[in-house]
Amino acid sequence: MKMIARAAVAGGLALTLAACSSDQPAAHPPTGTPPGGSVPSPAASGVPALAATEVRPLAGTGAEPFDRARRLQAPPGWTVTVWARVPKARLLAWTPDRRLLVSRPRFGDIVELVPGPDGAAPAQRTLVGGLHQPHGLAFAGDTLYVAESDQVDAFTYRAGAVSGKRVVVDGLPDARSPELRGAYSHALKSVAVGEEGELYVSIGSTGNISAQDRDADPERAAILRAAAGGSGKPTVFARGVRNGTGLAVDPNGGVWTAVNNRDNIGYPLDGDYDGDGGSDRGKVMQGYVNDHPFEPLARLEQGRDLGWPYCNPDPDLKPGEKESPLSYTRRPFVRDVQTNADGSKLDCSALPPVEQGMGAHSAPLGLSFATAPGLAGGYGQGALAGVHGSWNRNPPRAPEVSFFAWRDGTLGAQQTLLTGFQDKDGSRWGRPVMAVQGPDGDLYVSDDLAGAVYRVSAP
Repeated sequence: MKMIARAAVAGGLALTLAACSSDQPAAHPPTGTPPGGSVPSPAASGVPALAATEVRPLAGTGAEPFDRARRLQAPPGWTVTVWARVPKARLLAWTPDRRLLVSRPRFGDIVELVPGPDGAAPAQRTLVGGLHQPHGLAFAGDTLYVAESDQVDAFTYRAGAVSGKRVVVDGLPDARSPELRGAYSHALKSVAVGEEGELYVSIGSTGNISAQDRDADPERAAILRAAAGGSGKPTVFARGVRNGTGLAVDPNGGVWTAVNNRDNIGYPLDGDYDGDGGSDRGKVMQGYVNDHPFEPLARLEQGRDLGWPYCNPDPDLKPGEKESPLSYTRRPFVRDVQTNADGSKLDCSALPPVEQGMGAHSAPLGLSFATAPGLAGGYGQGALAGVHGSWNRNPPRAPEVSFFAWRDGTLGAQQTLLTGFQDKDGSRWGRPVMAVQGPDGDLYVSDDLAGAVYRVSAP
């Protein structure tokens, strides 16, 4: 039961990746990043650099944007196939009987993809419809959990059919909540199942800086925890989590979130960042905004605070310097000069360093863990994050699928696994949302811009 729940939270069955880690700065040095996007990460030990591969549509999947040749950077020898066309595809989960479920908040449904013979696109049908912005998906045995914007539902799943819908967590905030008056920037929810069947639910902030979220009931910008099966009122598990859409459970039962952090941050120090001779404290400058604050990938414990909107994780190894080297591993928090200049709102120095992260405005969405025996090519077991790409950066952060190696109970630095969705002018033809490993060992990646699910196969 525990193994099934854990793997389903990761977006799949007992799915895998084998070991290799790095303590070096993360894979996206923002200084010098080309307009087309990120620089593929330096190869970890035994992992070769990425190579160009043609995206191959299966029969019936070649409509725009695949009506012309598309190429991606992937591990050498790996193939990328347009496996299915699913408009506005978001989060993914494998069923116990090896069908892939795809949530579609835009259409209020969950789509089921049934694999067919190799070389054929999967059969496709609506498994559940009539939902309100369904997003997160997770399994515990034959129970399917679906996170709508205002509640979490549980269904009994058997052989491609669901029954017995019941609401296990309700009263969650969304744009229809009277006190919000239709203003909610991050209404989509994610759900994960812990080792003992407990539920974790992400509650996004209502805006970029909306400190009132920390005092709301239920608290927003938080991860809530409900008892097994959703019994009882959920409690706050972690707070200060601006938009923790990425939510998953690691092989040891730890809960991780990948966070979309805030935009348009002010320069926090009394120094000359732009070189004009005067202090830039509090100024919003594109050069600083480009790389600050970074997007945390954090292991949560009861009561943990990720600081938003008062404290920001800082990637600068030389704090405040324009050309500072950047790192996203075990980084401390600094005061937000616009909301917590004197530190009276929250003591940022008391917050534990962020375990891992990725470049500012990466916009990580789906997060999954794949466990032993491991992904081919020397990668090992680890976490997969769908990086959606930025709007609040110039040049924009490119979409990609990122990998974080799992070793000794924690995650290593970011490595680019799949990239090339963004053209040199910053325009995009695709935006990955989530990557999960399938029961066949291949990776399956949702893309809500291209309206596709890719199958990524190792040789």
